[in-house]
Amino acid sequence: MAQAHPKPGLRPFLPADVPMLAAIFAASIGELTGDDYSEAQQEAWMAAAESEEFGKRLASDLTLIATLEGSPVGFASLRGKDHIRMLYVHPAVVGQGLATALVDALEKLAGSRGAEKLTVDASDTAQGFFAKRGYIAMQRNSVTINDEWLANTTMQKTLGAPQ
Repeated sequence: MAQAHPKPGLRPFLPADVPMLAAIFAASIGELTGDDYSEAQQEAWMAAAESEEFGKRLASDLTLIATLEGSPVGFASLRGKDHIRMLYVHPAVVGQGLATALVDALEKLAGSRGAEKLTVDASDTAQGFFAKRGYIAMQRNSVTINDEWLANTTMQKTLGAPQ
């Protein structure tokens, strides 16, 4: 018999969330990206959560927190009106629809802000998730984080288009 999962909630980011979101960020990278990135790449990527810049980015974007029973378990951020900057879900709750709920909300918010298209620089790990939602790969990128090169793919979706 399938076990029912609690229904996720969404709420806006608060500055006090930064330590919890940094922990979700690190756990997500550390446990979910090992098939696509080396240990050195993962460590460099996770180190970004230790900088002051991490909290500043969350605060400067429109950041939503996914909760289960009131506790943060994931987050996503929209930069400007048309770019998903971050999407991270704690590994313990992957597959429960949290990333879907977060991106659904960001797509609606982007549309209400007048965006016709939404872009994301998807990690190799997240590329399949976004492709299933109708995002099309536009270009491959290499980014340097703490002296490590990581690849990602800029993907784009036309809002209002069928999924």
